[in-house]
Amino acid sequence: MAGLTSTTPTPESLTVHGQSRVLEIGFSDGAHFRIPFELMRVYSPSAEVQGHGPGQEVLQTGKREVNVVDLEPIGNYAVKPVFSDGHDSGLFSWDYLYQLGSRQAQLWADYEARLQAAGVDRDAPMLAAGGHACSSH
Repeated sequence: MAGLTSTTPTPESLTVHGQSRVLEIGFSDGAHFRIPFELMRVYSPSAEVQGHGPGQEVLQTGKREVNVVDLEPIGNYAVKPVFSDGHDSGLFSWDYLYQLGSRQAQLWADYEARLQAAGVDRDAPMLAAGGHACSSH
């Protein structure tokens, strides 16, 4: 996920499926993925989700029903989804989307392990920094 190189597969097709809540993406190397919006949202590359360093990640919950309401192209290297919960600060580069697609099973397992370790449910409302439920995130 370090960045684009001349060997980085590039998207040849990109479709937002609002009803099934998946981003369908086909790459130049023949790989084809259906990435759930929830997975994209909980692994958003934004500082809001990832923090500013190791150990600063913010566990995302309550994102099962999230939709992508807009998908903005960023140059020739990324897209910026606008999620229905208002999150819009993550830039998803082609290599990051490829990693999300190709590592879905492991990422889901990691996410579920983090939820279990935190003692929270996947559908629990997000907690604000002070520990209070916050419906704006």
